[in-house]
Amino acid sequence: MSFSVLGAGVAGLCCATALAERGARVEVIAPTGAPAPASRLAGGMLAPFCEGESAPREVVMAGQAAVGWWGERVQSLVRRGTLVVAPARDAGELDRFARATEGHDRIDPATLEPELAGRFARGLFYAAEAHMDPREALATLRARLEAVGVAFHDGPPGGRVIDCRGLGATDHSGDRLSDLRAVRGEMLVVDAPDIGLSRTVRLLHPRFPCYVVPRGAGRYMIGATMVESARSGPVTARAVMELLSAAYALHPGFAEAELVETGAGLRPAFPDNLPAIRRVGGRIHVNGMYRHGFLMAPVLAEGLAEALCKEEADAD
Repeated sequence: MSFSVLGAGVAGLCCATALAERGARVEVIAPTGAPAPASRLAGGMLAPFCEGESAPREVVMAGQAAVGWWGERVQSLVRRGTLVVAPARDAGELDRFARATEGHDRIDPATLEPELAGRFARGLFYAAEAHMDPREALATLRARLEAVGVAFHDGPPGGRVIDCRGLGATDHSGDRLSDLRAVRGEMLVVDAPDIGLSRTVRLLHPRFPCYVVPRGAGRYMIGATMVESARSGPVTARAVMELLSAAYALHPGFAEAELVETGAGLRPAFPDNLPAIRRVGGRIHVNGMYRHGFLMAPVLAEGLAEALCKEEADAD
């Protein structure tokens, strides 16, 4: 049996990879001129324990496998954990975050990131977490697939359809996902060569928490808003001000950073915010990644590929 994966975002590339690695015949349908997948704007954080603050336990448990999966396939993976801090006035936020999560140690932030000395007295360190450059990760998966003969094209599907198009899956009559909604996320990328943070740092704040992810060579991604909106288009002035304000609260050196990129994307989400595999009509959907794309796409892809290959073997 052959498979046609629709979409070349993180879900589509992970599904194609899991199938191809099992010897299945795979093609990826990626229409020319289609909007860039929202996963290109992701933070690239593999933080299952931190996500436990708001995500169901299924995400915390299943997402732990993602670090190893990406580490076997992507060179940009950085295993330096996640540091979570809060200003003294928001110390209660740190205690709340600690109660809601697991897998952390209480630590003096300056022992991990000396540039934060004197600004934060307490922190939480999630040593098992990691981060990577999402664009490099997507490019690497695509190159690996092309190297084993997986074709990328914009023609009609020739095999069993696995639909990984995110919000695009709402537009196919009969086989569409009617309960997907859009969640808008906005991010910034800055050049700040005088700042030397070496790992993902999350700043807790009651109104606009943020995270800062090193991209190397003095570049940092600052994210990300979560807005219940289907509005596309550029980032808002409010988002830029809030994210830069939060970054400045983390490290005053961000005041001198150069803003080199802004981006806004629409994440697909089901009502329960849990990624899922669904069979609707004649196609299989892998969708609803919400904010867990890089964390959960490999887990869903591996489970789906295992089930499909077993189905094929049983049929034979």
